[in-house]
Amino acid sequence: MMRLTALVVLSMVLVAAATAVRAASTEADYKAAYAAAEAANNEAGKLRNQWTTAVKALKNAKAAADAGDFDKAVAQSKTSETLSKAAIFQFNEQKDAWRKLEIR
Repeated sequence: MMRLTALVVLSMVLVAAATAVRAASTEADYKAAYAAAEAANNEAGKLRNQWTTAVKALKNAKAAADAGDFDKAVAQSKTSETLSKAAIFQFNEQKDAWRKLEIR
């Protein structure tokens, strides 16, 4: 009896894990990812270091969401956020780099 209960519990855990892996992105997932990407993109824009690839990924995310493909929309939003954060990092990394140059 105990082995059967353990087997049932194990089966339920495996089914839950498999379902979680295959769970599709929802509109709420998209909205959260898009908001984060848009915030990072706006921050990069304020620094005047907005990358065109980040802007394009943000537009692609919106287009995918409008088409109902929330998996692609979330992926594009995350891509845009990553690129925007890289642009922000680049700005901060190089804003004072000119001072380190040797003037001849």
